[in-house]
Amino acid sequence: MSEHGERKADHLDLCATDQVAFQSKTTLFEDVQLVHNALPEIHRDEVDLSTKLVGKTLDAPLVIAAMTGGLARADEVNKDLAQVADDLGLAFGFGSMRPLLEEGVTAGYMVRDVAPNAVLFANLGIVQAAGAKVDDIARMVDTTGCDAICIHLNPAMEVIQPGGDRDFRGGLKTLTQLVQRLDVPVIAKETGCGLSRGVGQRLVDAGIRTVDVSGAGGTSWVGVETLRARALSKRLGELYWDWGIPTAASVLQLDGLGLEIIATGGVNHGLDIAKALTLGATAGGMARPLLKAWNEGGQQGAHAAAVEVLEEVRIACLLTGSASPHDMRNRPRILGPAIRQWVP
Repeated sequence: MSEHGERKADHLDLCATDQVAFQSKTTLFEDVQLVHNALPEIHRDEVDLSTKLVGKTLDAPLVIAAMTGGLARADEVNKDLAQVADDLGLAFGFGSMRPLLEEGVTAGYMVRDVAPNAVLFANLGIVQAAGAKVDDIARMVDTTGCDAICIHLNPAMEVIQPGGDRDFRGGLKTLTQLVQRLDVPVIAKETGCGLSRGVGQRLVDAGIRTVDVSGAGGTSWVGVETLRARALSKRLGELYWDWGIPTAASVLQLDGLGLEIIATGGVNHGLDIAKALTLGATAGGMARPLLKAWNEGGQQGAHAAAVEVLEEVRIACLLTGSASPHDMRNRPRILGPAIRQWVP
């Protein structure tokens, strides 16, 4: 197995455990409370979870977030999870497609045969995108039948790795060119460290309309590399293990910029998604909980877990008097002192 493939396999194993969670930093969703409505005047079945995202209509505001790709073992995982997304009318995101772009590896990326209607997100790192031809990226998106492409930003993960990327110049220019030249929406996505308001404004100026905050409090990718003993030093990895903006804080930071916001990073259940919606998110994304459900029960286990999440979102809508996820944005919320510090 190539070094890249070995890394992907390690990620798949570690992300199915709790070893890679942030050590002390949380998502701050626990610092957000929704206000109960004892007279919702809504029938449970009247709650419409449908959501617009990247120009597509989802049946619910849930993205099965990027996890893996580029190795044979990823085929079964991605096909099963993509089929769950297809069955429930959700979006599904691939892990990095660098193996497909650079080596022509298709394993784990060809899921349209089992998920003809799911909204699919391609995924490529900003440094790799900067060094590639736009036509090659377009071909990659077309080959996999993706509806949008996530360009992931992961400087923290890269700089603690021996041999990781060091030069992050030209990222904004790359995003601007991709927005202008690709025929699908471009999503700017972090990888566990969140997006600040300042970065959000620069993304808006570059033409980005959708972001995935992938904030702190869920999987620490610095932690992943530290556990793989691939950090420059154990001390460095442990020092920066909890680096980043908490997920709920990142959503709050970006609210009001006119962006579609996907809240990922430590989203564990539907109530987290509901809280994210009141903070300004368009949808929530989950990776590790659904991967764990798949490990324990295969496709049926992942399907059951996703259905439960959707019911949790529906109940949150009902109990706040919201007929839809969009209505949640106008519902009152109580912010605790920790997250209030992040109000822009």
